[in-house]
Amino acid sequence: LVVVEDAAHSLGATYKGRRVGSLANMTVFSTHPVKLITTGEGGIVTTDDTILAKRLRIFRNHGITTEARERKNEWLYEMINIGYNYRITDLQCALGISQLVKAEEFLNKRCAIAERYNEAFRGLPEVEIPVQLADRTSAWHLYVVRLCLDKLRVGRDQVFKALRAENIGVNVHYIPVAWHPYYQKLGHKRGECPKAERIHEQLLTLPLFPAMTDSDVEDVIRAVNKVISAYRR
Repeated sequence: LVVVEDAAHSLGATYKGRRVGSLANMTVFSTHPVKLITTGEGGIVTTDDTILAKRLRIFRNHGITTEARERKNEWLYEMINIGYNYRITDLQCALGISQLVKAEEFLNKRCAIAERYNEAFRGLPEVEIPVQLADRTSAWHLYVVRLCLDKLRVGRDQVFKALRAENIGVNVHYIPVAWHPYYQKLGHKRGECPKAERIHEQLLTLPLFPAMTDSDVEDVIRAVNKVISAYRR
């Protein structure tokens, strides 16, 4: 089997001492603006297989064997397979390269913020913090807590609104697929995945990005403690 790994959120993460991106035949990363590094939009595929690398380059270029800059004084080119216009622009590449040299710095900052949150919320019985197993490290694209609603007088949505009122940019990741109108038109409906849906209604994503200052992090911690205390049973 050929393994294509979706690692859109995982640039910088490790598994058993190896970086994500070196574990599968091909690994796909996102470089959307909210990811560890950005090219404005788009993504990256990594592989250590020269044959796959050649096929990927052809696939991103309409199935054509050469790109215009490779032909120099020649005009002949051949389309040998189906392909699409998936070429990232030179401007995006320049941005991505400039970001790549900062990736370790960004990763370290994310890890430090996540650890600060862990320390602050580990003792809150109303909040479950993310779990990171000993043989791996997270890239901390998101910091998602699970609210123990049996210990609170309100639901997740009220906690969300209260934190937004405290000027904390919390969010929810992600809405279950079957809840979206497109998939409901295909016959899916709420209740198909009861466990996932129940957990979804408990999840809350706290702000986490490298530009956060120590003061920003403390503001989040203060607001979470304030709101949880106010709604505690």
